[in-house]
Amino acid sequence: MKQLLLPIQRWLPFSAPGPETQLVNRSKMMNYDQPLVWVTMILMLFGMVMVYSASISLPDSPKYASYKNSHFLVRQAMFVMVSVIAAALVFRMPVLTWQKLAPYLFVFTLILLVAVLIPGLGKGVNGAKRWLSFKVFNLQPSEFMKLFMVLYAADYTVRKQEYMHKLTKGFVPMLAAVGVVGLLLLLEPDLGAFGVIVCIAMGILFLGGINGIWFGGIAATLVGIFSMVILLSPWRRERIFAYLSPFDDDHALGKAYQLTHSLIAFGRGELFGVGLGASVEKLHYLPEAHTDFLLAVIGEELGFAGVTVVVLLFYWIIKRAFEIGRQAIALDQTFAGLTAKGIGIWIGVQAFINMGVNLGLLPTKGLTLPLMSYGGSGVLINCVGLAILLRVDYENRVLMRGGRL
Repeated sequence: MKQLLLPIQRWLPFSAPGPETQLVNRSKMMNYDQPLVWVTMILMLFGMVMVYSASISLPDSPKYASYKNSHFLVRQAMFVMVSVIAAALVFRMPVLTWQKLAPYLFVFTLILLVAVLIPGLGKGVNGAKRWLSFKVFNLQPSEFMKLFMVLYAADYTVRKQEYMHKLTKGFVPMLAAVGVVGLLLLLEPDLGAFGVIVCIAMGILFLGGINGIWFGGIAATLVGIFSMVILLSPWRRERIFAYLSPFDDDHALGKAYQLTHSLIAFGRGELFGVGLGASVEKLHYLPEAHTDFLLAVIGEELGFAGVTVVVLLFYWIIKRAFEIGRQAIALDQTFAGLTAKGIGIWIGVQAFINMGVNLGLLPTKGLTLPLMSYGGSGVLINCVGLAILLRVDYENRVLMRGGRL
């Protein structure tokens, strides 16, 4: 009677790497989070459709008279294609590589933020200098800073873990870094991006174990600083007053013009909308309908049902990011876990602010809806961030199967 021999090499996780193990390792590249990829692609493709719908009438105005009706659709499609390719390349990079690069990427983006303010280099639009023009495309460094702040704050928290309960050694250096970024963003000015970056840094420090009392006190201080920035700026103060009573005669045609027309768009949409492409507000009534106020067009054309779908898709991404981060920390991959949760905070805060502005829950700010609004820098860095999240999940799966990174 012959003895049955089991192919130990196929299932023993800590065995020496033989041909079968190499084959298994190669096949593991297919073990990625497919639902996360599909949800991301659905949001981007849905965004392309809505960008086309929101921008199709723009060539009727003198400002865009030289453009074709499909101008923004074609460019957005190009942005999405480039972003998907970039995401595929980023997914191949180990998380450890990002940890090593984090400080250098942060400093490099700081230099870009300084370059935006140099006359001749920075490009101004509507009174704000937020872009570097390269003729073929415009680069918005503040978008890149959001992701690189996630990486830098996660790396900082891991390096300073033993000092996280101390103010001077644990928090003050990060406060100084965020302060420099904030100063540069306020000079552009871009208070919305500054708010998102502060939330990212504070969120990661909180998750990393910073002292709760210090965290509460510093959070209150930041609220006070933001309040002072608004009070000391006449045009920001006017926006707040307009936000509080948007339909007053003094505000409806002034600082609250976008907000009132956004609310009208949601009101017209009701439950199921007026139909795809049938929006009236996009016909030169609602400014920036294809960027900051894309959700208002979705609300008008697809109604409460369409907005609910968008909200649920973003909720799923944020929830999944925290699940991936929690799993990474359980596997003793602290940097990867904080990075995953930081990406969830970033996407969640920016989506919340954009939706809040569109719905009149927050004062008007120039923040786009992640993955969906028109813009190359935003879509690119969103895809890169989610590719890193996907890589964290992949490495979690490898470790849980007894593999090596």
